[in-house]
Amino acid sequence: MGASSDATTTTPSTTLSPAIIRKIVLSYTYVAIWIFLSFTVIVYNKYILDRKMYNWPYPISLTLIHMGFCSSIAVLLVRTFHVVDLPSSMSPSLYLSSVVPIGALYALSLWLSNSAYIYLSVSFIQMLKALMPVAVYSIGVLFSKESFKASTMANMLTISLGVAIAAYGEAKFNAWGVFLQLGAVAFEATRLVLIQILLTSKGIKLNPITSLYYVAPCCFIFLLIPWVIVELPSLKENSSFHFDYFIFGTNSFCAFALNLAVFLLVGKTSALTMNVGGVVKDWLLIAFSWSVIKDLVTPVNLFGYGVAFLGVAYYNHSKLRGLREMEAQRKAEEGDDEESGRLLDPREGDETSKRNESKG
Repeated sequence: MGASSDATTTTPSTTLSPAIIRKIVLSYTYVAIWIFLSFTVIVYNKYILDRKMYNWPYPISLTLIHMGFCSSIAVLLVRTFHVVDLPSSMSPSLYLSSVVPIGALYALSLWLSNSAYIYLSVSFIQMLKALMPVAVYSIGVLFSKESFKASTMANMLTISLGVAIAAYGEAKFNAWGVFLQLGAVAFEATRLVLIQILLTSKGIKLNPITSLYYVAPCCFIFLLIPWVIVELPSLKENSSFHFDYFIFGTNSFCAFALNLAVFLLVGKTSALTMNVGGVVKDWLLIAFSWSVIKDLVTPVNLFGYGVAFLGVAYYNHSKLRGLREMEAQRKAEEGDDEESGRLLDPREGDETSKRNESKG
């Protein structure tokens, strides 16, 4: 009888409740939506810009179209439909000092990353993007947002070594394309660090709609200058080109939906979940690039990226472990405060009774 009762009492702890199952399913759904949209935007941009496919090698123009579309939709959602509220602390001076630099870096990052698709394969670009944690950590240390640790730096060197091996094994290595992609990584990493310094530290939190509302028009204006100088003369000469509203409309919509998916994923799960999902996405893109686009992926490529992958995975694991330790420390401190409060109450009661007795 006792054994059966113990079994019945332990059964609920070993089974998942419907609420937990629903949360797990939703989390995986958010990850799947983000991977699908990110995958779609990358492949779609490659298709448009590659000279062997759609053959429209104008990365600044493509980015301008994206920013114009995102700006228009964001203004409609904020000003007309009032989907989200704007932060009251965003003043003109704060916009100029904080949002404008972030918009400039975002413009440079998008310009260079889209330009890299003209010269490099999708698979090799994903391998180079593995350097993002290295860039974010290095720039974070430079701006005193990260503390220097020898173990973390060794991890960063491992990732860099893996990417270097992958680059050495690249069959269609293009130095200019690598320069463009590394520049995009550097500008994007600087943008992420500056968001912490210029916005988050001041208590300003922007979701993707408000981010696009503030950043996309700024980014559009910054891109106009190189577009007029670099691509507009060539577009004027190419009189045979006709704007394909379906191609560029669906491409821009996917780019906008990707921003919303990022908000959904980070808001409902965590940024670490997005990093882990990004690793899965990169492997899927490498497989797609090799099997469908027929990009050549060498064994040295895969070995180098495998080394970088292990470094990134260990970095994400270390970040997760650090977050758990901080959470456990916070709960322990809260528990100590509650315990000290409980110990203090009887003392106060004794002192009160003693005072009452002395008065009596």
